[in-house]
Amino acid sequence: MTVVDAHHHVWDLSVRGQDWLAAPGLAPLRRNFTVDDLIPEARAAGVARTVLVQTVTVAEETPELLALADRYETVAGVVGWTDLTRPGVADELARLRELPGGHHLRGIRHQVQGESDPEWLLRPDVHRGLAAVADAGLVHDLVVLPRQLPACARAAAAHPGLTFVLDHLGKPPVAAGVLEPWARDVRALAALPNTVCKLSGMLTEADPAAWTPDDLRPYADVVLDAFGPRRTMFGSDWPVCTLAASYGDVLAVTRDLIGAADRDQVLAATATRVYGL
Repeated sequence: MTVVDAHHHVWDLSVRGQDWLAAPGLAPLRRNFTVDDLIPEARAAGVARTVLVQTVTVAEETPELLALADRYETVAGVVGWTDLTRPGVADELARLRELPGGHHLRGIRHQVQGESDPEWLLRPDVHRGLAAVADAGLVHDLVVLPRQLPACARAAAAHPGLTFVLDHLGKPPVAAGVLEPWARDVRALAALPNTVCKLSGMLTEADPAAWTPDDLRPYADVVLDAFGPRRTMFGSDWPVCTLAASYGDVLAVTRDLIGAADRDQVLAATATRVYGL
């Protein structure tokens, strides 16, 4: 079957540094990763289309990602960044869509995980920005920590016309083997019909050097039960995933975590529909 990878990154350190790569354990990622690097691995794994996702809160990055989508047929969509707190969000989204590759813009993401306020998503200026994202017909990707999940649910309830896509299952404590309160809060988010979840980033939330599929299964099961296959999608989180496994192995273990009857939805149909690929 044809697979859609709904979440990967690229970066060129000669163009821009990635401050987050200074964290311990990330030395293997401190080099350039390009679409040309990804394509052979994606094709070997049966992945035909991808969604390229922002990595830094820098305005210049999104036009660069859109230009890559314009150049590479494999990149079918882009989730970029813009400052949701600025009054001119709607104008900026319109400007991005006029750029080369702008028709590939499918969503906006902010690094909420880096905000100290657990209710950052509920600020009035952010509320205004999310409304502009909805009006533009885009989705909003959520990259958050477990403690921020309750605010995600409140934001999604406040914007029923905006689809919220939870990246990396909300970063559950897989390495610790702890389910609660993460599972409770994920189920509360999933109870809202305008929410979707990516099966992505699990391996690096586990012990990257010693993970097993059994470590991941309880978390995947919660998501698949709460959101259902029509609101769950696969994402490799390449190249971050390479800290724990190869691209092909990430897809293989994800396929094994999904029931056979649900694979068409999770591995392709959900991402195609949600991102309008």
